[in-house]
Amino acid sequence: MICNTIKYRGYVGTIEISEEDNVIFGKVVGISSLISYEGKTCTDVVADFHEAVDDYLLACEEHGIEPEVPYKGSFNVRITPGLHERLARYAISAGRSLNSCVQEALERYVAAVTEV
Repeated sequence: MICNTIKYRGYVGTIEISEEDNVIFGKVVGISSLISYEGKTCTDVVADFHEAVDDYLLACEEHGIEPEVPYKGSFNVRITPGLHERLARYAISAGRSLNSCVQEALERYVAAVTEV
């Protein structure tokens, strides 16, 4: 069960609990490389997350590889053709781009579902 996320140096990681193993663990999301970490306490898992990200960045530097950038602001969304047409027609009639309309809709949705 994912119950929270943590962030360090621009990377976001999940926080999960394994009751069977009595451990807190997670992985960095938003990139294809596998960066995982774990600990017995919150302090341990956060420290291991920071160390895992630092190790990843150091390994990239040592091998002359550009580190993956999480959440570049571009992703593909598959929707029904009917919704695609309705969105495109709305954007055209409003004199806006499809991207700006989708971004606004997502911002409104996330604001509504994250209000407490």
